[in-house]
Amino acid sequence: MAHSTDPAPRTGSTDRALGRGMAALRILFGLIYLSNAFAKLIDVADYRIGPIGFNLIARDATRAILENAAQDTWIAPLGAFYQAVVLPNFGFFEPFLIVAEFAIGLGLLFGVASRAAALGGLALIGPIWLMLLDDGLYLWAYPVELAPLVILALVPAGRVWGLDGRPAGRFGGRWPF
Repeated sequence: MAHSTDPAPRTGSTDRALGRGMAALRILFGLIYLSNAFAKLIDVADYRIGPIGFNLIARDATRAILENAAQDTWIAPLGAFYQAVVLPNFGFFEPFLIVAEFAIGLGLLFGVASRAAALGGLALIGPIWLMLLDDGLYLWAYPVELAPLVILALVPAGRVWGLDGRPAGRFGGRWPF
């Protein structure tokens, strides 16, 4: 009896496992965005659940991060934009950021327009990362946040354990998310 080298039987299970892994990553990042949006909404950064203590990015930290990035950036036009437009109008941009983080978090968590949600996350964190590239931060601080969002923007991770799978099936897989 000849030994079969046909990978087809394994491919289906591998594809399912990969889809589940991408869905788990998507859900994790959805929870990250939702928790930080909630921290900003109630303006509480420090939390304790039993013996576990942690912090999230609340309003003061958000503004401080933006101020630091805008003042110390090597990209003068981007820093000038944040100093002239975003920071003086933080009364508008702060609620906008909270709503955007909730939308990104819900989109990723439930797999609704998940690629667009990942792009939204990149739009929020990307400029800050660019401004802080020369700030002497730990090398992987922002790429750990950016790389998964890039992957989630490229891969239709909302089709597994998410609501993007329904329209994708209706449109013959041509659903863009």
